[in-house]
Amino acid sequence: MKPPSKPPRRSHADAREQAIAQIIDIATQEFVEKGLAGARIDEIAGRATKRKIYYYFEGKDELYRAVLARAYARVRESEAGVDIDSGTAIEALRRLIEHDVRYHSQHPELVRLVMNENIHHAEHLKQIAGLPEENRRVIGMLAKLIARGEAEGSFRAGIDPVDLHMTMTALAFYNVSNQFTFAHNFGVDMSSPAAIERRARQVGDIILAWVRKAE
Repeated sequence: MKPPSKPPRRSHADAREQAIAQIIDIATQEFVEKGLAGARIDEIAGRATKRKIYYYFEGKDELYRAVLARAYARVRESEAGVDIDSGTAIEALRRLIEHDVRYHSQHPELVRLVMNENIHHAEHLKQIAGLPEENRRVIGMLAKLIARGEAEGSFRAGIDPVDLHMTMTALAFYNVSNQFTFAHNFGVDMSSPAAIERRARQVGDIILAWVRKAE
């Protein structure tokens, strides 16, 4: 009888990637809860190890930039997975809009990190090489959809893809950025699955009304 085979050993590169991902997971929670100024390496190290953190990162600012870069990469990757090729341009744009509302509601860390980075005038974002180009992938997707909608006769002419992205993002952010103050002032739960689905449909209706060609 053969002894059970041992699981394959992870390569050094795999181990490194896993270690970095674990540190960034922990650091994301700390930066989301306390912002850059309030976050402490010692707190992060309480759930990782300071030695491991400083092995992979020079300090808190570099770790914060890694957290930001991953948060942006993940939202862009999620958008790239949305089917924008099937159906009409109206249907495809609605899928992307509703996806963004759901994604931001399910990943509040992105909204809070972006809000914190705006307090710092995007000074750390500016130090992440290649990030603007990566983020502009969604502008290309929207430009493609706009051109298709115009060709189909369903979109009005002259829609700027950056304006469209800004409107989509603003409406998707609100459910997260203002959920606590809005709930206190108006007694509305903006975080339940039913509320998120309702808001996703509403945001889709609002933006599609804006892009549609007048009949």
